[in-house]
Amino acid sequence: MTIALPAAFYAVEGVDGCGKSGMVRYLTDHLHAAGCEGIATREPGGTPQGERIRALILSGTDDAWDPHAELLLMTAARVEHVRRVILPTRALGRFVISDRYVGSTIAYQGAGRGMAESFIRDLHAAAVGAVWPDLTIVLDLDPAIALARSRKRLTDTAVDEGRFETLDLDFHHRIRASFLDQARRDPDRHVVVDATGTPDEVRARTIAALDDWHRGRAAPG
Repeated sequence: MTIALPAAFYAVEGVDGCGKSGMVRYLTDHLHAAGCEGIATREPGGTPQGERIRALILSGTDDAWDPHAELLLMTAARVEHVRRVILPTRALGRFVISDRYVGSTIAYQGAGRGMAESFIRDLHAAAVGAVWPDLTIVLDLDPAIALARSRKRLTDTAVDEGRFETLDLDFHHRIRASFLDQARRDPDRHVVVDATGTPDEVRARTIAALDDWHRGRAAPG
């Protein structure tokens, strides 16, 4: 049975269509069943202010925002998210699982849009300080497969959040490469999970990776 670290902050990352949102729900239920208290949330979003920014950023055509404006909007949503949701929840000794966090900003606005990662990190530090996930779970999937899934979901549900799905496959390959690079550079705070196969197979791999990470950080005795 998974035993979560007190007040741990988890983020689930990956290309659009890799199964993040479903995994966040599953992990939240899994940790609740293990007797842990905590919440699931998302970025952009997580607060009324963040959800309004989400509607602005994820809808419409790709030229709706200059990349710098897009980055600042993402950061504004994160400030509200961190100050109103993440930090207060952790202060109560509860876990937080976020569907995307700053890793996505580094991938999308950094590798995808071509903005300097150092600038993104400096902006993050100025806006919210050293608030980073204890563990980032990267669901790794071929962008061609993931993008087809995401586009079908958006069509089936008629959700107007497909702005990034309009971008070409090369953009999404850069996103995937960024997530894998982030994980290679900070292995203590990342696990990469193969997101191919059935949902049950991916869930089993994710729980195994989560349990291994927890065991590696459990206090002696």
